[in-house]
Amino acid sequence: MKLLNNAIVTFVKILPKSVVHLFAKKYIAGETLEDAIRVTKELNDEGIYTTIDVLGEDVNTKKDSEEAKNNCLAVLDAINKNKLRANLSLKPTQLGILIDRYLCFLQVSEILDKASDINNFIRIDMEDSSLTDDTLELYTRLRSKYTNVGVVVQAYLKRTYEDVIKQKANETNFRLCKGIYVEPEEIAFKDPQQIRDNYLKVLEFLFKNGNYVGIATHDEYLVKRACELIKQYGVSKSRFEFQMLYGVGEELRKKLNAQGFLIRVYVPFGKHWYNYSVRRLQENPQLAWYITKSIFSLS
Repeated sequence: MKLLNNAIVTFVKILPKSVVHLFAKKYIAGETLEDAIRVTKELNDEGIYTTIDVLGEDVNTKKDSEEAKNNCLAVLDAINKNKLRANLSLKPTQLGILIDRYLCFLQVSEILDKASDINNFIRIDMEDSSLTDDTLELYTRLRSKYTNVGVVVQAYLKRTYEDVIKQKANETNFRLCKGIYVEPEEIAFKDPQQIRDNYLKVLEFLFKNGNYVGIATHDEYLVKRACELIKQYGVSKSRFEFQMLYGVGEELRKKLNAQGFLIRVYVPFGKHWYNYSVRRLQENPQLAWYITKSIFSLS
């Protein structure tokens, strides 16, 4: 089955973008900032918060990185103007970390200055393992100056538990997710239960250490175990939130929302939707199988 799933995902990646978009649009707000505002308002009306992401990564010119910065600043302006319950997530490669790490630091600092002015928060997303050290270094440098910034760690990486221990003195605000990039087994757990076990190991440490945690998962097993840890350690609802992707796990989201937990949905938008959508398919080969069956009318 694993080989079949991998083959299906590979097949989907060579489909015309127009075909992929028919199925991917469920997972993105749209191509414009107005789309992200609309979706955020709808979720806010349900009592759900969002983090908005301008899609795009791996820019290779200073001009493109400055355009990405300006797009991020525009998101913050929109959040403030529309009084949205939302913050901003950003990718270091979009802000120029592959061009010049100091350039990236300056770009993100400008965004954080703006966020501070409007009492908002910035999440530094984690990308593939080649950028883990650079991203944590960027975060540490920013955290020495700003308090309104947090970072993402990925439970499938074997190094993550040690990484969060190193960051504990910073009172880091973490988003803890499983991880989605394809990584070699030398550095990443491949067995789903091993990933779950490491996720819970990291989560338990963060609860015990008093860090704020974005519990980012659609895995009902992990949600159940997280709730058990919350009860075990008497973790205040002010010290964590559950986070989910737009278009994924709506029923679980509604259930948690009804229980009074803070829910935040990751709302991506923009013209660079294709790579994001392919990663969603890699994460969920069953969806890729559904697309393949639909195309060939096998269902």
